[in-house]
Amino acid sequence: MSTSHIDTFARDALPSAELQADCIFNLDSLQFPPRLNCATELLDNKISSGLSDKVAIRSAGVNWTYQQLLEKANQIAHVLVEDMGLKTGNRVLLRAPNNPMLAACWLAVIKTGGIVVATMPLLRARDLEPIIIKAEIEFALCDERLKDELFDVQKLCPVLKTIYLFDGTGNSTTNTELEQKMQAKSSDFSNVDTANDDIALIAFTSGTTGQPKGTMHYHRDVMAMCYCVADELIKPTADDIFIASPPLAFTFGLGVSLVFPLHAGASVVLLETPTPDNLAQAIGEFEATICATAPTGYRALMNKEKSYDLSSLKKSISAGEHLPLPTFEQWLDMTGIKIIDGLGATEMIHIFVSSEGQDIRPGAIGKALPGYECQIVKDDNSPAANDEKGKLLVRGPTACKYMADERQGNYIIDGWNFSGDICHMDEDGYIFYHGRSDDMIVSSGYNISGPEVEVALLSHEAVMECAVVGAADLERGTIVKAFVVLNEQYPESAELIQNLQEHTKNSIAPYKYPRAIEFVSSLPKTQTGKIQRHKLRTQS
Repeated sequence: MSTSHIDTFARDALPSAELQADCIFNLDSLQFPPRLNCATELLDNKISSGLSDKVAIRSAGVNWTYQQLLEKANQIAHVLVEDMGLKTGNRVLLRAPNNPMLAACWLAVIKTGGIVVATMPLLRARDLEPIIIKAEIEFALCDERLKDELFDVQKLCPVLKTIYLFDGTGNSTTNTELEQKMQAKSSDFSNVDTANDDIALIAFTSGTTGQPKGTMHYHRDVMAMCYCVADELIKPTADDIFIASPPLAFTFGLGVSLVFPLHAGASVVLLETPTPDNLAQAIGEFEATICATAPTGYRALMNKEKSYDLSSLKKSISAGEHLPLPTFEQWLDMTGIKIIDGLGATEMIHIFVSSEGQDIRPGAIGKALPGYECQIVKDDNSPAANDEKGKLLVRGPTACKYMADERQGNYIIDGWNFSGDICHMDEDGYIFYHGRSDDMIVSSGYNISGPEVEVALLSHEAVMECAVVGAADLERGTIVKAFVVLNEQYPESAELIQNLQEHTKNSIAPYKYPRAIEFVSSLPKTQTGKIQRHKLRTQS
């Protein structure tokens, strides 16, 4: 297939064929045409479908219709090509909190045949430096409120030649360079005729366990997550209003906060600061119907029920961390909504295991989504029996494609993707999560799942949040240690520690109980809500 990319740097950094997993396209919707630009599918085609005047993006300062979003994206695309000098295949760094201008910039880069590299707003110069160097990024579009760190890193990265600032607040159209240049541009733009396997975005992992890895995704990968996750799992309608906490730089956030709403012809509320209070308030204010956040987000929202109106919600989606059963049950009791629990990976672009509606089985993540296949294998990579714990392997229309990274070989096993999850599968094909491969704790010869202990602790009324890791111990080598955030009405005490230990022993096998419990005011997390257990291990 002929690439549209003049700059082939990213294509040249793809893993060799023998280091890529097999892709399968077993749904009618996955039979992609050779030429495909996902921005055309997500936005331009919605105009021809009669959605011009429908509100696409809602926010505190700005509401944009599909037509307005298209015009903004087209003007930015002209700026990229005519003023910045962007060539197809060039990488463009985006830096902003979730707001309408960030969405327009994302679509604009895709329209031009460029490659989006969206970054988390809280990243500092030292975090941005390896991303810019590894992806050889020449261009950046940045919310002016986040400019300082980007200008700092530009001094360290001569490859970053051009930065245009924009006003993400929606209060001005003239003060910043990007808006000034947009004013003179046409609101029409002919999207580049990209191949379906041209790279559309590079999503860098959060780097919680070391140097971040760049995961590359094709135009067809973006549409595959629409067909497999949105259409087959979430099933939104044009009447739905999405709201979510994860940033667009996180592929979970990209799906629920931009791609899925546009694909469905629906609307999305973009929150720049999705604190529990802000999220809860916005659900009521905008009458959101589909909410997506991490499990810790749902636990925080449950404390806001009496203060805010959450009654407009119809569906809830969780990903990014394992969803503990107590959280699922408490949310169901409070709202009547069964949380759609999703297991996915940045490497696979989005969720690949889940269930919805009557197919949800409490305690299980779900089944392989239509379009995907899963299997459980032992340490020697031979098939595991039903209900036997092992490595979860997955394959489908998307696959891991690390950018020039030797760790690609660790992710691929016999043509399948290994995301590092330890699970078991029952005879009905339901998959149950036991932890990350590096979250398994070996203590006195026992293999103990940290998430299993967390579920037991979370079922105690005193526990708001917790994380369980292995801690060094002279006698046992390693013991189970829990870091616990208490609900406000429960004071720390030695008696409570003993109570939590006994509660755990009565909930799961007694040898799994946390022999050490440390109360903390908060847990270290990435911006996407994932608990950084590696930081807790260094404290143990």
